[in-house]
Amino acid sequence: MSETLHTERLAADPAGIRRAAELLKAGKLVAFGTETVYGLGALASSDTAVARIFAAKGRPRFNPLISHLADAESAFAQADLQGRIKDIAYALAEKFWPGPLTMVLPRSPNATVSDLAAAGLDTLALRVPRGKTALALLREVGAPIAAPSANISGTVSPSDASHVLRSLDGRIDAILDSGPCSVGVESTVLDLTRDTPLLLRPGGVTLEDLRALCGPIHHPDDFTEALPASPGRLASHYAPSLPVRLDAYEVEPDEALLAFGPSLPGAGLTWNLSETGDLEEAAARLFAGLRFLDAEGTKQGVTRIAAQPIPRQGLGLAIRDRLRRAAEPRPSSALPG
Repeated sequence: MSETLHTERLAADPAGIRRAAELLKAGKLVAFGTETVYGLGALASSDTAVARIFAAKGRPRFNPLISHLADAESAFAQADLQGRIKDIAYALAEKFWPGPLTMVLPRSPNATVSDLAAAGLDTLALRVPRGKTALALLREVGAPIAAPSANISGTVSPSDASHVLRSLDGRIDAILDSGPCSVGVESTVLDLTRDTPLLLRPGGVTLEDLRALCGPIHHPDDFTEALPASPGRLASHYAPSLPVRLDAYEVEPDEALLAFGPSLPGAGLTWNLSETGDLEEAAARLFAGLRFLDAEGTKQGVTRIAAQPIPRQGLGLAIRDRLRRAAEPRPSSALPG
């Protein structure tokens, strides 16, 4: 992030929780404690707010982010639950929510979680955290909050407010200090979108506890096939139907242009990520731009999407990573996300 922020220190009392909720609803970044680790929260429905998470963390890829909600009813309203998936999800919620379990579920057409938070996938990672302060904050906001760990990417996850401040002071708007986290390791992530549930990340709920409720569960130690596109497992996340050409310095009339900065002339169709060259704005507009060019370009008969060069710095690295993945052909054998 280019600007230095004044990071407010908020107490975990009613006034502090109200202030944290106000900031989140205004699109600001607020770190808050859960039972697992401190999360870096932003309004999950706002691409712009979510883009600020990636900028603050220096996150190199737009991996899917876990969205936190105040209760199972609110979480499941974001998902498209049917049949066996619905039965397992409700059983898991009854046993482990609130708690350190994240479920990857099919995304509802009416979901409010943004494309950027979902990394352009048709699945969502959802959790109801345990902890009085976290739940009070989520109830006060009344909307999903995307919250990866509140640290610079690649560093140790924070289990105390002091850890967050060492890493992110001056990079985020506030921290809601609820004291040390009781678990101290990230939530377990379980993908329910396939015939046999798949453990994507071990965490605060054990594999044994999950199997006692769900039956067979695949996990990386005994599952050698291609892992699913959540979180960040497949090379191709959101792959448009149109081919993508990277680092375009000129554009043909039969191409759609994904522009950055001044647009190249001559394209049949253009979406500008940021006319001013702002990487946060570009990140926030990336998935919407790809979807627009794919849909409208197909209607207009263009042959491919040409993407202008993106700087290899800051959020530019994440944008370039996502474009590279979008440019790779989607394998016909890819597991559904």
